[in-house]
Amino acid sequence: VGGDFYDFFLIDDDHLALIIADVSGKGIPASLFMMISRILIKNHVKAGESPATALTSVNTQLMENNKTNQFVTVWLAVLDLETGKGMAANAGHEHPALCRAGGRYELVTYKHSPPVAITDFTVFREHSFEMFPGDSLFVYTDGVTEATDAHEELFGTDRMLEALNKEPDALPEQVTQNVMEGIRLFVGEAEQFDDITMLAFRYNGPEKA
Repeated sequence: VGGDFYDFFLIDDDHLALIIADVSGKGIPASLFMMISRILIKNHVKAGESPATALTSVNTQLMENNKTNQFVTVWLAVLDLETGKGMAANAGHEHPALCRAGGRYELVTYKHSPPVAITDFTVFREHSFEMFPGDSLFVYTDGVTEATDAHEELFGTDRMLEALNKEPDALPEQVTQNVMEGIRLFVGEAEQFDDITMLAFRYNGPEKA
């Protein structure tokens, strides 16, 4: 059992939620905290809360009975499928990678908010973004970039981008396969100690187009 999770679901006919997260720790405690976090985030987003507001609500609830002092890093976005415009919040998670149509994957870097369930009354920032037809998004947990070879060298973001840009126009299923293949070739027979979780998304534009 592990503490990573990803989710995607329609909030209504026009809005899609995308989530990837990583709970601190390992084993059953992390898995249980993961399940609770996933349910709470989904409930608040489905209730119409913005990414930052949803994380604030979840933070309050998790802090009420967090005897194990666990926390969760979260990247959460809500995308308007008609306009391609969205809002995202990053609570201590990895930077997403974005590929504009016809281009190459690049990291989208900005200042993070703290992870969820670190302290009471945490302020979560959110930012706007826009996707255009043919754009692709890739989000992941640190098990990707921290995959380690026999010489204890990390896979890192440069190798991840290299794997993504092997086929920058690939569809989501192939995107994750390309990154996983890059990780396998890099680590060889070295044992891994962290979950490896990825979520890829291609925006095709509004239905009427």
